[in-house]
Amino acid sequence: MGGWGSLVPEFDVVAIELTGKHNGDKAWLDKALAGMISLGLVLLGDEKAPAYWNERARRTLESALTLAPVTRRAKNMILFLGDGMGISTISAARIYKGQLEGEPGEDSRLAMETFPYVALAKTYNVDRQVPDSAGTGTAYLCGVKANAKTLGVSAAAVYGKCNTTWGNEVHSVLHQAKQSGKSVGIVTTTRVQHASPGASYAHVVNREWYSDADLPKEAIRQGCKDIAYQLVHNTDINVILGGGRMYMTPRKTPDPEYPTDPKQSGTRKDGLDLVERWLSAKEVPGARYVWNKEGLDAVDENSTDYLLGLFEPKDMKYELNRDTSTDPSIVEMMEKAIRILRRNPRGFFLFVEDKLIDHGHHSSRAKQALSEAVMLDRAVARAAELTDASETLTVVTADHSHVFSFGGSTPRGNSIFGLAPKKAEDKRPYTSILYGNGPGYAIANGSRPDVSKDKDYRQQAAVPLDTETHAGEDVAIMAKGPMAHLFHGVQEQNYVAHVLAYAGCLEPYHAGCDSRTLISARPGGPPHALC
Repeated sequence: MGGWGSLVPEFDVVAIELTGKHNGDKAWLDKALAGMISLGLVLLGDEKAPAYWNERARRTLESALTLAPVTRRAKNMILFLGDGMGISTISAARIYKGQLEGEPGEDSRLAMETFPYVALAKTYNVDRQVPDSAGTGTAYLCGVKANAKTLGVSAAAVYGKCNTTWGNEVHSVLHQAKQSGKSVGIVTTTRVQHASPGASYAHVVNREWYSDADLPKEAIRQGCKDIAYQLVHNTDINVILGGGRMYMTPRKTPDPEYPTDPKQSGTRKDGLDLVERWLSAKEVPGARYVWNKEGLDAVDENSTDYLLGLFEPKDMKYELNRDTSTDPSIVEMMEKAIRILRRNPRGFFLFVEDKLIDHGHHSSRAKQALSEAVMLDRAVARAAELTDASETLTVVTADHSHVFSFGGSTPRGNSIFGLAPKKAEDKRPYTSILYGNGPGYAIANGSRPDVSKDKDYRQQAAVPLDTETHAGEDVAIMAKGPMAHLFHGVQEQNYVAHVLAYAGCLEPYHAGCDSRTLISARPGGPPHALC
């Protein structure tokens, strides 16, 4: 067949007839193959023919030549955050997605990879070369780089020093969107008080001050408030979906899902029931609180203006471990959020995070991490079906990467969780996926242990640590919709927030905003910070 063989028998017949009739006429065969490619009839075996690659590239080029920026304002904005989703994770998730669909995987495409505009973001914190999720969250949500472990404050604030909070607060694009009249929401697979979502509403010098039980005495004396308290009392957020029940209720309050487990009970020392306070503060009848999938499914998005859903005491479960009858997926939470938020004629801003990508990597469980990345991509695809691309700016990015890699000269179609083709110097096999450090380091009886296909298998690591670390390289930004073309080149991570604000006509770019055209910066000088 000389590279013409396909995986579909009827196309094999066509190829045989063509090669027999036009034996030796390479130009004609290339033209015929190009036609088959255009009809979607060419499969893996045809990659040996130059015409296959030439035609794919030609069609991509033609598409690029028709690409035109959308320069009107964005009515809606969705920011998808793959926590810890570095470029190596995106590549591996692409292969995993394809293999889940029965394909080799390498030439698969994630929904996020179809976005036309791509940039890179430099992720360092003001005080760290390799960042954490709090300082990065402040950057891409509030528009300024910050110190590690701090949320919603500039780098002038000192980690752990409560009295350095005041005067150094910075506000997020979510807050500015609410101020402009848009509806706003948060969806996360972690506790809603965690670093990434917390940067959208909290101002705190320690990311781990989840409830007042976590505040040191000095911070309490100086008047600092915990993150859960700020969730209820700061920005008026329409939809909040994730985990984190225990930080909202008084100490020893039994958890509704795990009433006999005291470790899951409420933690607050101040006696406040923040769920009840949240409900009572809403001056509309359409405010709902739910704590399981049944409750979420029962919410009527057409009559609900505010929704608080807390589905676990702390973080939500990995997708591979999730009880589908009791716990909603990130796709289900996001869909409910969009259906509620899009009723606002002035538009909405939605932050959607899959934190469990990060958790999977920290524990060196690559299958858990990549499964979460695939789920985030499914949410990206579903969001496209629920929104109008001409009026919705959609951005996908990460806060940081991980010391995660895959290699080993593996052949095409090799399971992404499979073995490299050759054994290591110790005569034992190794997986394609490896970590630079982490709990996967293990030596038993002077040798590495056997590998496993289990979903909780810890891929091996070079350096022993109780938790794998973040990495410091740039992360991708992928965007589509109004003003998406402003994402270009290599940028500081805080640039993300400024493009979102500019696209949505939010402060500090509100002055002179026109619904049909580009807007100018404030007269008399450069735009102000998001603060």
